[in-house]
Amino acid sequence: MRKTVFIWLLLAWLAVPVAQGKEPLRVEVSAPYIELHTGPGRGYPIFYVAERGERIEILKRKTDWFKVRTARGKQGWVTRAQIEQTQLAAGQPLLLAGAGLDNYTRRHWELGALGGSFGGADIVTVYGGYAFASTMAVELSLSQVLGTFSDSLMLNVSLVAQPFPEWRVSPFFALGSGVINTDPQVTLVQSESRMDSTTHVGVGVRTYLARRLLLRAEYNNYVIYQDKDSNQGIDEWKIGCTVFF
Repeated sequence: MRKTVFIWLLLAWLAVPVAQGKEPLRVEVSAPYIELHTGPGRGYPIFYVAERGERIEILKRKTDWFKVRTARGKQGWVTRAQIEQTQLAAGQPLLLAGAGLDNYTRRHWELGALGGSFGGADIVTVYGGYAFASTMAVELSLSQVLGTFSDSLMLNVSLVAQPFPEWRVSPFFALGSGVINTDPQVTLVQSESRMDSTTHVGVGVRTYLARRLLLRAEYNNYVIYQDKDSNQGIDEWKIGCTVFF
């Protein structure tokens, strides 16, 4: 019990984001004009044109679209190609970070598939995650365990702490719970299916590969709460690829 409370306190501490305190980047239009769209996509209409010499503030980035605010208070979205036709106040050209790595540090959603070993049995997992803070995310996973005498389907919800989200190779820690449904192969074992609850703690690492692709490897220790007096502990190892956006 004390160990579980300590882990939750550690994850909560890691979840507190460091205040950024960054002001919007101010640039000046160096092209004849740039076009402001109502949303981040060419399907959104153009509602304002900022002319050469007009100063704008870059508020945020979404893939290759930038939300800006003009000196007149107009807010809209500009393409990467057009935002590169601006310059800093001192006259230097605006240099943008690579889109892929920059998106990696700003990611919110993550989807992936992993495979490995669950107590000696093969396991395949698909999962989705949402980062609600720079260092904290919640994940939902569904796993199929393929054993010799039984197959299992496992559903888990995890709280994931990533203390260094900007690192290209970034460690993470997980704590979660779920349920596992075990279905014996009736041709080998005469037994009924059963549903048990689980908890787990884990550690892993994400590695940024290219564009929106990550390599993810992790280890989890599960406790399965069975109807019997003793619980079952299982080690799990997995590796796979994920995409983020």
